[in-house]
Amino acid sequence: MSTSATSNARGKRGFAANIRRILIVTGIVVVALYVAILALVYWKQEALIFHAKPLAADFRFTMPDIFEVNVPVEGGLLHALHFKQANPKGVVFFLHGNGGNVASWLTSVDFYRRVNYDLFILDYRGYGKSTGHIESEAQLNNDVLAAWKFITPQYAGKKLVVFGRSLGTGLAAALSTSIKPDLTVMVTPYLSLKAMGQLRYPWLPSVINRYPMRSDEWLPQIKNPVMILAAGADEVIPVAQAELLSRVRLGSQQSAEYTVVPGAGHNDIHQFPLYLDTLAARLIGL
Repeated sequence: MSTSATSNARGKRGFAANIRRILIVTGIVVVALYVAILALVYWKQEALIFHAKPLAADFRFTMPDIFEVNVPVEGGLLHALHFKQANPKGVVFFLHGNGGNVASWLTSVDFYRRVNYDLFILDYRGYGKSTGHIESEAQLNNDVLAAWKFITPQYAGKKLVVFGRSLGTGLAAALSTSIKPDLTVMVTPYLSLKAMGQLRYPWLPSVINRYPMRSDEWLPQIKNPVMILAAGADEVIPVAQAELLSRVRLGSQQSAEYTVVPGAGHNDIHQFPLYLDTLAARLIGL
């Protein structure tokens, strides 16, 4: 072989070796970056799930018959609003969605006057005037149970309703497995946050989800009535998730009261007459 041919062969081998090294280094960098992203999501996923809006400590609510309450929990205080009437039929224990605070979730109490129920609406840690920050699913569930035990002794002999909205539907389902409310209401619910995570972030392994919020596992364990209200045009949580939940409920041979509100979106379902009338009739008839 000539010197020129030998040199060309060596050059090609050298080029191929360089390409392999570049590919190996690129692969290592990509894997390292992916692992770093997984670690970041694992430890900081609260920022993805919970969009708390704090309120100033001196913020005051001026709506009639609304009282501010602080619920003591381990390591902090949960702020809540308590709408009280003279002789209510019972209380609706309201667990709100993942954004805002009680000021944005409670804009009117006319509906509760109409059905003659008091309302207790709670801010999670870091929301509104509640102190601390959310650290785990277990902590969230313990906080909700502590608030339930704090308020419900005032309603002995009256109707007790657990009401979850969006994020709060999972908390409502979990709570209702350990207590015996007269009714559990789930509005715009998800099958689980694990399922939502796989839907939104299919490139992330579900094993890193520290907040699986398995409503699909809790729902069959609830022995008292469950009512599911879904938004037909929900752009945040697909209505199919509510449908699957209702099937899970039926599969456990428990009653499932399932209503889809046509045309309603995730954030405006409460403005639709079908939603208001269906919920009102159920509460009044309880």
